[in-house]
Amino acid sequence: MILASASPRRQELLAQIGIVPGAIDAADCDESPLDNELPLAHARRLAYEKARLVAARHPGAYVLGADTVVALGRRILPKAENADMVAACLKRLSGRRHKVLGGICLLGPEGRHWDRRVATTVTFKRLEPKETAAYAASGEGVGKAGGYAIQGRAAAFVSFLSGSYSNVVGLALHETYALLKGAGAI
Repeated sequence: MILASASPRRQELLAQIGIVPGAIDAADCDESPLDNELPLAHARRLAYEKARLVAARHPGAYVLGADTVVALGRRILPKAENADMVAACLKRLSGRRHKVLGGICLLGPEGRHWDRRVATTVTFKRLEPKETAAYAASGEGVGKAGGYAIQGRAAAFVSFLSGSYSNVVGLALHETYALLKGAGAI
């Protein structure tokens, strides 16, 4: 099985359940949302697109693609590129409930395709300006969807979570395991 992601979090999550990919091959695709694309459809499309691009380079292999999207209603929050973007995301999330949406796609050796969509509800406490500034300055949220990493310092901001915790980290383990097992990939 090939993992179509360079995310160390996804590799660690898979290892947590005893799955070590035969190879890691990150897909390079445009992750911009399409016009009027809803967050869950966006996560699903990107997971498929990543798997499809990598499968073309590995004929005959199972290829697992995944994507994680943080959404406030219909608005997709960006993957924070710098501390200012982290702070802007946290200001939006402060005191509010949001969804973390995971798309998982497995492409099989004969071109078969399986996918799962996962939604986790997360609520942040109301953040004080100094908490937002300190987290943004830590650098932990850079490169993360929605500008935060729940497995790190941002865990202190979470007042409520319903659904898959591992989905918020980067890959819903229960759904991924069931998908791989059902397809015969493990």
